[in-house]
Amino acid sequence: MSAPFRWDLVTPDQLGSLLDGAAPPDLWFLDDLVACTGKVLARSGHGDLYFVGRSLDSMFDLLGGALAARPETRAAARPEARAARAEAPRLYRLPLSFARFAVRSGSWRRSRWRRPPLTPAEVEQGRGFLTEAGLTPRALARRERPAVMVDVVHAGDTFTDLFTLLRDWVDEEREPWPVIRRKLRFIGVTSRSKTSPNAYRWQQHAAWTRELPATAVVNVSLTPWVWTYLGEQQAKLTRSFRPPLWAAEADGPGRDEQTRNALAEAAALVAYGRSGTGRRAIARAAGRDPAIRRPWLRTLLTDLTTG
Repeated sequence: MSAPFRWDLVTPDQLGSLLDGAAPPDLWFLDDLVACTGKVLARSGHGDLYFVGRSLDSMFDLLGGALAARPETRAAARPEARAARAEAPRLYRLPLSFARFAVRSGSWRRSRWRRPPLTPAEVEQGRGFLTEAGLTPRALARRERPAVMVDVVHAGDTFTDLFTLLRDWVDEEREPWPVIRRKLRFIGVTSRSKTSPNAYRWQQHAAWTRELPATAVVNVSLTPWVWTYLGEQQAKLTRSFRPPLWAAEADGPGRDEQTRNALAEAAALVAYGRSGTGRRAIARAAGRDPAIRRPWLRTLLTDLTTG
């Protein structure tokens, strides 16, 4: 049991000559992605970010480059200065997809299509991946900072499945849910629409969100064309990792032209995040959020833009 292979683009020793001769990618979506990334960072509650599935791999790459490039100044070498620095969030990929075919249930007159629950084997496999990510009930209960799940959201099905997988496990392990509920956060990246009292809000239709503090489930909107591109159209570096594939042998890296183009795009996002221009752009986006009143965010953004 192993997740699909993906290159480490922050320390890209594995790339070799893969990008030799590759055309510069068209990052037409960069401004919108930067704005959304800054808001996700601001609304993370100073937690560690877990990017669920593949849809926000570009945000993972952009933010990974920015946080890896935080300059270490001479002043920061002093113990008192190090204590004042904001600890950057740790970034993780949780490449699980919960997509599965719906089945018909109920009588023929009142039948409905429903997604079947995970099988016992799939539950065990899913828990194995959560264990590798440090998201066991025991680990969650003892975390100092929140674990923040981030994904594009329409109806919230993926978050519902992920929460259910965690919540049932907590009950089985008899770990303290009142403690763990304060260590979990969910950020849904939604497709931007007109503000209206009747607008659909996925979290209002997901009963499980009421088990968490009111501030633990938040949204960040993204322009519809970029949301659709990242969630549905963008070529990814890994295959979709649906439950039937969780037990499959790990695959190796792709070498085809589509993979090379996707790799060039991902590497360019990491490079932009590393640059002073990229770090300042992310900081400006985060600084426009009301969370800027939080000392941890002000310190982190100052640290991010120094140098």
